[in-house]
Formats: sequence, C-alpha cells, structure tokens
Amino acid sequence: MKTPLQASLFLSRTRETRKCVAPSALSRLNENTTDGFRPALSLGSLPVPNEYPMTTTHNLASELERIATAIESDATATAQVSLTSIAERIAKNLGVKPDEIALMGVSTRWRHLHFLVPESLKQVGFIPLSSTSAVAARTARESRPDIINNFASIRHATVFEGVKISGESSELIQKMISAPILSGDKVVGVIQVSRKGANAKTAGPDFGADDLGKILALCKPLGKLLQRIAGDE
Repeated sequence: MKTPLQASLFLSRTRETRKCVAPSALSRLNENTTDGFRPALSLGSLPVPNEYPMTTTHNLASELERIATAIESDATATAQVSLTSIAERIAKNLGVKPDEIALMGVSTRWRHLHFLVPESLKQVGFIPLSSTSAVAARTARESRPDIINNFASIRHATVFEGVKISGESSELIQKMISAPILSGDKVVGVIQVSRKGANAKTAGPDFGADDLGKILALCKPLGKLLQRIAGDE
C-alpha cells in the first residue's frame, strides 16, 4: 500500500531574490561571477503511477517527494534512481534543454561543491565554497537564489562552461537562475538552470519570477533526494 504524499513546496530559508539584468549596472551581485556546474537517479526506472502525470511543477514535485519517501523506507531503491533522468524531467518542465540543468552537491567535509549532473562534469573539478567568483558557491553560502539574465556579459571563469556535453559543441551560458537545494535548514546542494546560445537573443527569453517559483517548488524534494542519494562526499 502506498503512503499518501504530504508534499510541501515552501522553501523556508530562501530570502529575497537578487536579479541581474543590466550589464551596464554591475553590482556586488554579478561582478567577478561564474557558474559552476558533478552519482546518478532513473526516474523512469521507478514505477510512476498514473495519478502522477508529470506535466506540471506540482506533479513533478509530488513525484520527487514520493521517490524520496520510497528511498527512506527502502535503501535498496536508491540504486533504481537516476539524477540524470530527474534532471531531464526538470528541463522539460522548465522548457530548457537537458544540458541547461546542473545539480551540485555540497560537501561539508571538504568545503566544496561537486557535480552530480551533467555526468560529463563530474570529473572536471570542484568549486570551493569559499570562492568569491562562483555564483554556485555564493548561492550555497548565502542560501538565496539569483536571477542573472546578462551572465555572458559579466566576467566569469569558463572551465566548466567549455566542457562538451553529449558530444555536442558547447554554447555559452547567456542567462541563469541559481538556487539553493535545502534539507530542512541545511543547504545540501545547488541547482542552476541556464539558457545557452550564441547570444542573449538566440538563447531565449529572460528568466523571471515565474521561472524562479517553479525551481523553488522543486528544491525541497530535491533536498530530500540528495541527502539520501548523494550524501556528504
């Protein structure tokens, strides 16, 4: 018998959102910034009941909650879950490409962020939590999201951005939302959703409050999953 889900989509520690849109008005928020995007979960490998057609953010959040609950009650279920498949579902829900989703875990032991998705970035390197130039590190330290719609025009490192994903030529990140993934009050990871392209126009529309709301609704169930699957490396 399945236990009914009691999903809560409230991200308790997320404070006000900082938003960057004008390259000519760089502030402390977006100067010297970079994106950083490193286990695996197949959403499709676990049975998905018909009552959870994952076509909306609420349905997807509920399904992630269900999977986290299943793993909590049965540790062997962890092996059936793929973070890559989950990232693909998130990308579809948000209207971006799979390679525009990055999930990172926080290692409190080593004081760094490591890549969970995309797979191709797992072995590239880590992001120190002390980094003053990485957007992901600041997101983890301050536990608050950023919307950066002029990402390509601000100074940032490109070590991860230049890595080819799925054998395709990599495009530059033009726009990004970076948000903390929480388990209770603890930041256990970071999700970054981007729009890539040759320029800001071809990358697609700016990210806005609606996009951020969808991402934040997924952060709590993602936090439960990361705690049970990725742990604290």
